[in-house]
Amino acid sequence: MKLICESGATKGDWRACENGQCVKRCLTPGTNVSTMERSAVEAVIREAARLLPEGPYESVHFYTAGVITPEIRAWVEEVLKMAFQAPEAEVETDLVAAARAACGHGSGIAAILGTGSNSCQWDGEKIVKHIKSGGFILGDDGSASVIGKLFISDYIKGLVPKEIADPFEAEFPGLDYPTVVTQVYHSSGSPSAWLGRFCPFLLSRYDHPYVKALIDGSLQAFIDRSLKQYDYQEYPLGVIGGFGMALKDILTPMLEHSGIRIRAFIPAPIEELVRFHA
Repeated sequence: MKLICESGATKGDWRACENGQCVKRCLTPGTNVSTMERSAVEAVIREAARLLPEGPYESVHFYTAGVITPEIRAWVEEVLKMAFQAPEAEVETDLVAAARAACGHGSGIAAILGTGSNSCQWDGEKIVKHIKSGGFILGDDGSASVIGKLFISDYIKGLVPKEIADPFEAEFPGLDYPTVVTQVYHSSGSPSAWLGRFCPFLLSRYDHPYVKALIDGSLQAFIDRSLKQYDYQEYPLGVIGGFGMALKDILTPMLEHSGIRIRAFIPAPIEELVRFHA
Protein backbone atom coordinates (compact mmCIF):
# COMPACT_ATOMS: atom_id res chain seq x y z
CA MET A 1 0.00 0.00 0.00
CA LYS A 2 0.92 3.63 -0.56
CA LEU A 3 -0.26 6.45 1.68
CA ILE A 4 -0.96 9.94 0.33
CA CYS A 5 -1.93 12.95 2.45
CA GLU A 6 -2.76 16.49 1.38
CA SER A 7 -2.81 18.63 4.50
CA GLY A 8 -4.08 22.18 4.38
CA ALA A 9 -4.42 24.71 7.16
CA THR A 10 -7.69 23.30 8.46
CA LYS A 11 -7.71 19.60 7.57
CA GLY A 12 -5.57 16.75 6.35
CA ASP A 13 -7.04 14.30 3.82
CA TRP A 14 -5.32 10.88 4.05
CA ARG A 15 -5.74 8.10 1.47
CA ALA A 16 -4.39 4.55 1.83
CA CYS A 17 -4.13 3.20 -1.73
CA GLU A 18 -3.48 -0.16 -3.30
CA ASN A 19 -3.06 -0.69 -7.06
CA GLY A 20 -4.09 2.91 -7.64
CA GLN A 21 -7.37 2.55 -5.72
CA CYS A 22 -8.23 4.14 -2.39
CA VAL A 23 -8.96 1.46 0.21
CA LYS A 24 -9.33 3.73 3.23
CA ARG A 25 -9.71 7.45 3.82
CA CYS A 26 -9.53 9.54 6.98
CA LEU A 27 -9.56 13.21 7.90
CA THR A 28 -7.41 14.85 10.57
CA PRO A 29 -6.71 18.43 11.63
CA GLY A 30 -4.44 20.29 9.22
CA THR A 31 -0.75 21.00 9.65
CA ASN A 32 1.84 23.67 9.06
CA VAL A 33 5.12 22.00 9.94
CA SER A 34 7.03 25.26 10.47
CA THR A 35 4.54 27.15 12.64
CA MET A 36 3.01 24.34 14.73
CA GLU A 37 4.70 22.79 17.74
CA ARG A 38 6.43 19.56 16.77
CA SER A 39 4.39 17.66 19.34
CA ALA A 40 1.16 18.88 17.68
CA VAL A 41 2.31 17.75 14.22
CA GLU A 42 3.34 14.37 15.60
CA ALA A 43 -0.04 14.02 17.34
CA VAL A 44 -1.85 14.55 14.02
CA ILE A 45 0.31 11.89 12.34
CA ARG A 46 -0.30 9.44 15.19
CA GLU A 47 -4.04 10.05 14.91
CA ALA A 48 -3.92 9.23 11.19
CA ALA A 49 -1.96 6.04 11.92
CA ARG A 50 -4.66 5.02 14.41
CA LEU A 51 -7.47 5.58 11.90
CA LEU A 52 -5.83 4.01 8.83
CA PRO A 53 -4.99 0.35 8.10
CA GLU A 54 -1.95 -0.89 9.97
CA GLY A 55 1.33 -0.86 8.01
CA PRO A 56 3.76 -1.56 6.69
CA TYR A 57 3.31 0.82 3.79
CA GLU A 58 5.40 0.83 0.65
CA SER A 59 5.74 4.63 0.83
CA VAL A 60 4.18 7.72 2.37
CA HIS A 61 3.69 10.96 0.41
CA PHE A 62 2.85 13.91 2.65
CA TYR A 63 2.03 17.38 1.30
CA THR A 64 1.78 20.26 3.75
CA ALA A 65 2.53 23.92 4.35
CA GLY A 66 5.71 24.96 6.11
CA VAL A 67 8.33 22.73 4.44
CA ILE A 68 10.89 25.51 4.47
CA THR A 69 14.15 23.86 5.59
CA PRO A 70 15.89 20.51 5.02
CA GLU A 71 15.81 19.95 8.78
CA ILE A 72 12.02 20.24 8.94
CA ARG A 73 11.64 17.92 5.96
CA ALA A 74 13.96 15.30 7.50
CA TRP A 75 12.18 15.40 10.86
CA VAL A 76 8.70 14.91 9.35
CA GLU A 77 9.98 12.12 7.09
CA GLU A 78 11.31 10.20 10.10
CA VAL A 79 8.05 10.65 12.03
CA LEU A 80 6.07 9.33 9.05
CA LYS A 81 8.35 6.34 8.50
CA MET A 82 8.04 5.32 12.14
CA ALA A 83 4.27 5.87 12.35
CA PHE A 84 3.45 3.88 9.21
CA GLN A 85 6.31 1.36 9.15
CA ALA A 86 7.35 2.71 5.75
CA PRO A 87 10.86 2.45 4.26
CA GLU A 88 10.27 5.61 2.25
CA ALA A 89 8.58 8.91 3.13
CA GLU A 90 8.33 11.96 0.92
CA VAL A 91 7.48 15.37 2.40
CA GLU A 92 6.63 18.14 -0.05
CA THR A 93 5.01 21.56 -0.09
CA ASP A 94 1.41 22.33 -0.93
CA LEU A 95 2.71 24.01 -4.09
CA VAL A 96 4.28 20.74 -5.29
CA ALA A 97 0.93 19.10 -4.53
CA ALA A 98 -0.80 21.67 -6.71
CA ALA A 99 1.72 21.22 -9.54
CA ARG A 100 1.45 17.43 -9.51
CA ALA A 101 -2.34 17.61 -9.36
CA ALA A 102 -2.60 20.17 -12.15
CA CYS A 103 0.15 18.96 -14.47
CA GLY A 104 0.88 15.37 -13.50
CA HIS A 105 4.07 14.14 -15.17
CA GLY A 106 3.82 16.79 -17.88
CA SER A 107 4.89 20.42 -18.05
CA GLY A 108 2.62 23.29 -17.16
CA ILE A 109 1.73 26.12 -14.82
CA ALA A 110 -0.09 25.63 -11.53
CA ALA A 111 -1.89 28.25 -9.48
CA ILE A 112 -3.38 27.96 -6.00
CA LEU A 113 -6.34 30.24 -5.31
CA GLY A 114 -7.70 29.88 -1.80
CA THR A 115 -7.35 31.92 1.35
CA GLY A 116 -3.92 32.74 -0.10
CA SER A 117 -2.53 32.48 -3.63
CA ASN A 118 0.60 30.93 -5.08
CA SER A 119 1.90 29.69 -8.41
CA CYS A 120 4.75 27.91 -10.16
CA GLN A 121 5.97 26.45 -13.44
CA TRP A 122 6.44 22.66 -13.44
CA ASP A 123 8.53 20.54 -15.83
CA GLY A 124 6.94 17.18 -14.98
CA GLU A 125 9.37 16.42 -12.16
CA LYS A 126 10.09 19.63 -10.28
CA ILE A 127 9.28 23.30 -9.91
CA VAL A 128 11.47 25.23 -12.35
CA LYS A 129 10.15 28.73 -11.62
CA HIS A 130 8.32 30.17 -8.64
CA ILE A 131 7.08 33.72 -8.30
CA LYS A 132 6.90 34.19 -4.54
CA SER A 133 3.43 34.90 -3.21
CA GLY A 134 4.40 37.35 -0.45
CA GLY A 135 1.45 36.50 1.80
CA PHE A 136 -1.66 38.61 2.21
CA ILE A 137 0.31 41.73 3.25
CA LEU A 138 2.91 41.75 0.46
CA GLY A 139 1.12 39.74 -2.22
CA ASP A 140 -1.47 36.96 -2.50
CA ASP A 141 -3.20 38.82 -5.34
CA GLY A 142 -6.50 37.23 -6.30
CA SER A 143 -6.87 35.34 -3.04
CA ALA A 144 -9.85 35.42 -0.70
CA SER A 145 -7.80 37.15 1.98
CA VAL A 146 -6.64 39.97 -0.29
CA ILE A 147 -10.07 40.55 -1.83
CA GLY A 148 -11.46 40.63 1.72
CA LYS A 149 -8.66 43.00 2.78
CA LEU A 150 -9.40 45.42 -0.08
CA PHE A 151 -13.10 45.38 0.76
CA ILE A 152 -12.63 45.93 4.52
CA SER A 153 -10.15 48.73 3.80
CA ASP A 154 -12.82 50.47 1.73
CA TYR A 155 -15.48 49.72 4.34
CA ILE A 156 -13.66 51.37 7.26
CA LYS A 157 -12.98 54.44 5.08
CA GLY A 158 -16.65 54.76 4.09
CA LEU A 159 -15.96 53.98 0.42
CA VAL A 160 -18.34 51.01 0.02
CA PRO A 161 -21.57 51.96 -1.78
CA LYS A 162 -24.62 52.02 0.50
CA GLU A 163 -26.40 49.26 -1.44
CA ILE A 164 -23.47 46.96 -0.57
CA ALA A 165 -22.65 48.34 2.89
CA ASP A 166 -26.20 47.99 4.25
CA PRO A 167 -26.63 44.25 3.55
CA PHE A 168 -23.03 43.68 4.67
CA GLU A 169 -23.77 45.25 8.06
CA ALA A 170 -26.93 43.16 8.33
CA GLU A 171 -24.97 39.94 7.64
CA PHE A 172 -21.99 40.91 9.83
CA PRO A 173 -23.41 43.00 12.69
CA GLY A 174 -21.14 44.73 15.18
CA LEU A 175 -18.20 45.03 12.80
CA ASP A 176 -16.95 48.40 14.01
CA TYR A 177 -13.48 49.88 13.54
CA PRO A 178 -11.99 48.57 16.84
CA THR A 179 -13.19 45.06 16.02
CA VAL A 180 -11.60 45.17 12.55
CA VAL A 181 -8.27 46.44 13.91
CA THR A 182 -8.27 43.82 16.68
CA GLN A 183 -9.03 40.95 14.29
CA VAL A 184 -6.38 41.98 11.76
CA TYR A 185 -3.56 43.15 14.03
CA HIS A 186 -4.05 41.64 17.47
CA SER A 187 -6.00 38.40 17.09
CA SER A 188 -4.40 35.08 18.06
CA GLY A 189 -6.20 33.49 15.11
CA SER A 190 -5.52 33.84 11.38
CA PRO A 191 -6.06 37.38 10.02
CA SER A 192 -5.96 36.09 6.44
CA ALA A 193 -8.72 33.56 7.12
CA TRP A 194 -10.78 36.23 8.90
CA LEU A 195 -10.48 38.57 5.91
CA GLY A 196 -11.28 35.76 3.47
CA ARG A 197 -14.59 34.98 5.18
CA PHE A 198 -16.20 38.01 3.49
CA CYS A 199 -15.70 36.65 -0.04
CA PRO A 200 -18.91 34.56 -0.27
CA PHE A 201 -20.86 37.75 0.49
CA LEU A 202 -18.96 39.61 -2.24
CA LEU A 203 -19.26 36.84 -4.84
CA SER A 204 -23.03 36.77 -4.34
CA ARG A 205 -23.07 40.43 -5.37
CA TYR A 206 -20.59 40.25 -8.23
CA ASP A 207 -23.04 41.89 -10.62
CA HIS A 208 -22.67 45.19 -8.73
CA PRO A 209 -20.09 47.44 -10.48
CA TYR A 210 -18.19 48.15 -7.25
CA VAL A 211 -17.80 44.47 -6.34
CA LYS A 212 -16.96 43.49 -9.93
CA ALA A 213 -14.19 46.09 -10.11
CA LEU A 214 -12.79 44.97 -6.74
CA ILE A 215 -12.65 41.27 -7.60
CA ASP A 216 -11.58 41.72 -11.23
CA GLY A 217 -8.82 44.09 -10.20
CA SER A 218 -7.30 41.65 -7.73
CA LEU A 219 -7.54 38.73 -10.17
CA GLN A 220 -5.96 40.77 -12.95
CA ALA A 221 -3.12 41.66 -10.58
CA PHE A 222 -2.52 37.93 -10.00
CA ILE A 223 -2.49 37.35 -13.76
CA ASP A 224 -0.17 40.28 -14.52
CA ARG A 225 2.16 40.10 -11.52
CA SER A 226 2.51 36.31 -11.26
CA LEU A 227 1.08 34.17 -14.06
CA LYS A 228 2.49 36.24 -16.91
CA GLN A 229 6.02 35.76 -15.56
CA TYR A 230 5.86 32.10 -16.62
CA ASP A 231 5.99 30.64 -20.14
CA TYR A 232 2.22 31.01 -20.37
CA GLN A 233 2.19 31.16 -24.16
CA GLU A 234 3.65 27.64 -24.27
CA TYR A 235 2.13 25.87 -21.27
CA PRO A 236 -1.47 25.62 -19.99
CA LEU A 237 -2.60 26.59 -16.50
CA GLY A 238 -4.23 24.44 -13.84
CA VAL A 239 -6.08 26.28 -11.05
CA ILE A 240 -6.24 24.54 -7.68
CA GLY A 241 -8.50 25.39 -4.75
CA GLY A 242 -12.11 25.74 -3.72
CA PHE A 243 -12.01 29.52 -4.04
CA GLY A 244 -10.48 29.19 -7.50
CA MET A 245 -13.33 26.87 -8.47
CA ALA A 246 -15.85 29.42 -7.18
CA LEU A 247 -14.18 32.02 -9.41
CA LYS A 248 -14.21 29.81 -12.52
CA ASP A 249 -16.85 31.75 -14.48
CA ILE A 250 -15.19 35.07 -13.61
CA LEU A 251 -11.59 33.99 -14.10
CA THR A 252 -11.95 31.99 -17.33
CA PRO A 253 -12.65 34.93 -19.68
CA MET A 254 -9.96 37.01 -17.94
CA LEU A 255 -7.35 34.29 -18.50
CA GLU A 256 -8.42 33.78 -22.09
CA HIS A 257 -8.24 37.54 -22.73
CA SER A 258 -4.69 37.49 -21.33
CA GLY A 259 -3.70 34.68 -23.69
CA ILE A 260 -3.46 32.01 -20.97
CA ARG A 261 -4.76 28.55 -21.87
CA ILE A 262 -6.63 26.67 -19.14
CA ARG A 263 -5.92 23.03 -18.43
CA ALA A 264 -8.39 22.54 -15.59
CA PHE A 265 -9.99 23.92 -12.45
CA ILE A 266 -9.48 21.46 -9.58
CA PRO A 267 -11.21 22.20 -6.26
CA ALA A 268 -9.00 19.84 -4.21
CA PRO A 269 -5.77 18.11 -5.32
CA ILE A 270 -6.03 14.82 -3.42
CA GLU A 271 -7.80 12.79 -6.13
CA GLU A 272 -5.25 13.84 -8.74
CA LEU A 273 -2.41 13.08 -6.32
CA VAL A 274 -3.73 9.54 -5.90
CA ARG A 275 -3.60 9.15 -9.68
CA PHE A 276 -0.13 10.72 -9.81
CA HIS A 277 1.27 8.16 -7.37
CA ALA A 278 -0.57 5.16 -8.84
